[in-house]
Amino acid sequence: MAITDHTHSLKIANGLSPERLRAQIDAVRKAEDAAGGIRVLAGSEVDIKADGTLDLPGSVLNDLDIVVASVHSRFKMGRVEMTRRIVAAISSGMVDILGHPTGRLIGQRSAYEVDLQAVLDAAAEHDVCMEVNCFPDRLDLRDVDCRAAGSRGVRVSLGTDSHRTEHMGFIRLGVITARRGWLGPKDVLNTLDAAGLIKHLRGRRP
Repeated sequence: MAITDHTHSLKIANGLSPERLRAQIDAVRKAEDAAGGIRVLAGSEVDIKADGTLDLPGSVLNDLDIVVASVHSRFKMGRVEMTRRIVAAISSGMVDILGHPTGRLIGQRSAYEVDLQAVLDAAAEHDVCMEVNCFPDRLDLRDVDCRAAGSRGVRVSLGTDSHRTEHMGFIRLGVITARRGWLGPKDVLNTLDAAGLIKHLRGRRP
């Protein structure tokens, strides 16, 4: 299990400041010690700012087990700008997973203008996973995008975007989406056992 609360730029979600996140990391470590063998990863869903930098300093990011980076603002940037923004975040060396990569909300908001093929190429170069956000309002990546990721050797990570325990069941929608995109177990980060996942994540840290 990974805890990936939002960071302070997303005020509507009461995102965590660096100080609050450090306190949460300590709490996660204590919870894991008491969890009877269940691995609990300390993570964060970090905002990608308009210039492509992340909204937490490297000193905090380095203390996390897993970093998801997502766009939560300036959705109407032009295609070139948005692509440059996301590629910069992927190329930072601090990101494990790109969250809800196209930003769509089904029936509410179209995907932002972005060259997804260029994003996938950058993800392949830097070994960054693409999230398949399993929440019914998102389902992002789409199945056809999963296939494009798989053709480049880019793995996906199925994330439920759970804000309540009952949301965790949405994982089945992500499995269906990945399978529709012709992905198999080797293409999905979630299929690693705990030791394999931690080895993968730690191997990516500076």
